[in-house]
Amino acid sequence: MLGHLIHGAFGQGTKVKGHVVLVERTVLDFNDFGATLLNGIQDVLGQQVSLQLVSATAGDPNNDNRGLVGELAYLEPPLLPVLQTITAGEIKFTVTFHVKEGEGIPGAVIVKNRHLAEFFLKYITIDDFPGKGRIHFDCNSWVYNTSKYTYDRVFFANDSYLPRNTPEPLKPYREEELRHLRGENVSRQLEEWDRVYGYAYYNDLGNPDLSSALARPVIGGSDEFPYPRRGKTVRPPTKADPKSESRLFSLDQDIYVPRDERFGHLKMSDFLGYTIKAVAKTLLPILQAVFDGTPNTFDSYEDIFKLYEGGLQLPDIPQVQALLDAIPLEMLKSVLKPAKEQRGFLKFPMPHIIHKDKWTWQSDEEFARETLAGVNPVIIERLKEFPPTSNLDSTLYGDQNSTITAEHIEKNLEGLTAEEALSSNRLFIINYHDALMPYLSRINSTSSKIYATRTLYFLRDDDTLKPVAVELSLPHPEGERHGAVSTVYTPADSGIEAAIWHLAKGFVAVNDYGVHQLISHWLRTHAIMEPFVISTHRHLSALHPLNKLLVPHYRDTMNINALARQSLVNAGGIIELSVFPAKYAMELSSVLYKNWNFAEQSLPADLIKRGIAVEDPSSPTKLNLLIKDYPYAVDGLAIWSAIESWVEEYCSIYYPDNSSVLNDNELQTWWKEAVEVGHGDLKHKPWWPQLDSLPSLVRICSTIIWIASAMHAAVNFGQYPYGGYLPNRPSLTRRFTP
Repeated sequence: MLGHLIHGAFGQGTKVKGHVVLVERTVLDFNDFGATLLNGIQDVLGQQVSLQLVSATAGDPNNDNRGLVGELAYLEPPLLPVLQTITAGEIKFTVTFHVKEGEGIPGAVIVKNRHLAEFFLKYITIDDFPGKGRIHFDCNSWVYNTSKYTYDRVFFANDSYLPRNTPEPLKPYREEELRHLRGENVSRQLEEWDRVYGYAYYNDLGNPDLSSALARPVIGGSDEFPYPRRGKTVRPPTKADPKSESRLFSLDQDIYVPRDERFGHLKMSDFLGYTIKAVAKTLLPILQAVFDGTPNTFDSYEDIFKLYEGGLQLPDIPQVQALLDAIPLEMLKSVLKPAKEQRGFLKFPMPHIIHKDKWTWQSDEEFARETLAGVNPVIIERLKEFPPTSNLDSTLYGDQNSTITAEHIEKNLEGLTAEEALSSNRLFIINYHDALMPYLSRINSTSSKIYATRTLYFLRDDDTLKPVAVELSLPHPEGERHGAVSTVYTPADSGIEAAIWHLAKGFVAVNDYGVHQLISHWLRTHAIMEPFVISTHRHLSALHPLNKLLVPHYRDTMNINALARQSLVNAGGIIELSVFPAKYAMELSSVLYKNWNFAEQSLPADLIKRGIAVEDPSSPTKLNLLIKDYPYAVDGLAIWSAIESWVEEYCSIYYPDNSSVLNDNELQTWWKEAVEVGHGDLKHKPWWPQLDSLPSLVRICSTIIWIASAMHAAVNFGQYPYGGYLPNRPSLTRRFTP
C-alpha cells in the first residue's frame, strides 16, 4: 500500500514507499511516431533509474551544509504482471526510499537515468513521510541519460518559497538549477537534451547560402528593424552572411528549443493551423495540376465548394501521386478527409462561415459583424475626427489624409449628419492606411497588388454596425512624397456598383487577413510572449510562486514559434507564399512592433485606447462599452476580471506589502531582463511599468496571462471557421480594381 511505512530490517531507519509516474514517449512526441519509451519492464527497472531524496531541513556539514542526500532508490517491478496504467500512456512504478534518522524532511529529489532512451517524468509522490505526510514532486520534464548532463537533475517538492524564505539546505540547489537553465558558459550549438534558455535575434529567417533571393535582414537589434528576442539555438552562421544563422535542411530536423518546451500536446488549434499551412505548400503544385487551364486560380465558386462537399477530384497522373506520397501520412490525415476513402480526392472540413449558408459572408451585416466577433476583433476603433487624418510624416509621404466626405456617408447614417454621428460616438473605423502605405510600393512590386485601406462603420440603432465607406489608396504615381491617390466606395445593392462595392470590401479583407496573421496573432501573442517565457525560466526558480503562476500559460509557445521560424515566417515560407506582404512580411511586422506598448495590452487599457470604452466607476467592470454587442469586449472583460482577481489573491499570499516585491531579487531580475534584453529594442520606452508594488505586479502578471490565454484564443481559434473558406478572408490579391 502506497505510503505504508515499513520499519527497516537492516539497521536503523525507515522505509518509505512512494510512486513514480512516467509517460510513454509516443503519447507526447508528435515528431517520433514510431518511437516507444517503454519496450518492456526491464527497460527502466533494475538500476536504470535511480532517485535520491534531498533534505530541506538537514544540511550536510561535509558539503557546505547543502541538503543531505539520501540513499539511492530504484524503480521496482509492479505487483501485477503488467504495468499499472493510470490514464492512456501514463505508467506508475513503486519506489522505496530508505530514510535514516536525522535526514530530515525532503524538499527535493535527484533523478538519474542510466537507460539509453529519455523518458518523461510526470510526478513523484510520497504519501506518508514521517513527520510530514504527503510530499508531491510535480516534475513534468524529459530526463535524458546521465551522460548528457554535467550536473544532477533535481526536482523540487511542490512548496513555494520566495528566495529569502527558501530553507537554507535547498538554497544552493535552487541557485544552481537557475544557472543550468541560463546555460552560463555554454557557447556550442545546443542539442535536444540541453535545457538552456537564452536570447537571439531573428537572424535565422533567410537562407542566403541557398539563394540570394532568400536573403533577409536580421530582425531585432536595430532601430530600423526592432523585434522581441527569440530563443537562442547557436547554429553556425551562413557563409554568405556571417550575421545570419544557418537553417536546418528540412522539417524532419528538430529546431532547438529546450526539450521541456516541446511537451508534445501542442495547443490543438495552433497545431492544426501549422499543419494546414505546411500541407498547403505541398498541395499547391497539386492544385495547379487540377486547374492547369488557369494556373493559380479556381475557375468558379463551385470549384471552391468542392473542397468541402464531396471532395475535389485530382487528376490520376504520376506527378500528383508522387506529391501525395511525399506528404507525411499523419499530417495528411489530420487535415484532409479523403472522400469515400479514395486518395484521388481532396476534402477539407466544412468551415463555419458557409456551414448553413454559402453566401452570408458576402453581406454587409456579416462583413461588419466579423470586425467584432470574427477572427480579428482587436482592431476596430472609434473614429475621433472626421474625415480621418494620417500620422505619417508629410515631408516623406505628402498628404495622406482621408478623402472620405460627409456626402459619401450621410445617406447611410439613419438621418444623422456626419458631425452628429461623430459627436454621438457612432462612427468607427478599421484603419490600415498608415500601417501599409510606407510599404505599399515595395509590396506591389511583387506579385501582390494591394491598397492601403480605411473602412468606416456606423453604429445603428439596433446596436449593430454597418459599413458606410471603403477608401482604397495608392502612392502617387510620381512618388510617395506627393501623397496618396484615393478612391472612395460606398454600399450598393445591385448592378455594377454592388459588384464594385463587394470588390472594395475584398481588398479590406485581404489587409485584415495579413494584419491578423502577422500582427494580431503572430506578433502580439506569439513573438512578444517569448522573451517573458525565456526570462521566467532563467530567473524564477521552480520554487518561486510566480513560476508556478505563469509557466502553465507558456506551454508550447517557444515550440510553436520555432516551428513558425522554420516553415511559416521564414524566407520562402508559407506566410511569404500566401499572404500579401510576401518577402516583406517580417519587415512589416518589425516596423509595426515599434508601436507596440505593453501597458496597452490589458483588455481595459486596450478598449480605452481604441475608444471602444470609457471609464465608468459605477459599472462592475469599471468601463462602459460604446458598442454593447461586442463579444470580444463583453466576454473578454468577464475573463479579464477573473484573471485579475485570481492573480491579486494569489500574489497577496506571498507579497503582503510593496517592500516584499522590491526585495525579491529573482522577481526584480526577471522583469528587468524581460524588458531590457527580451524586449531590448524598446527598453527605453517610458510606458514600461515599474515593478515596485503589489498592484504593479498584479497588473503585469494579469497582462501576461491575458495575452497568452484569452487574447490568443480570440485571434487564434477562429482561423479555420472564418478563414477556411478563403473568399471570406482572402490572403492576397494579384490585380488592382478594374
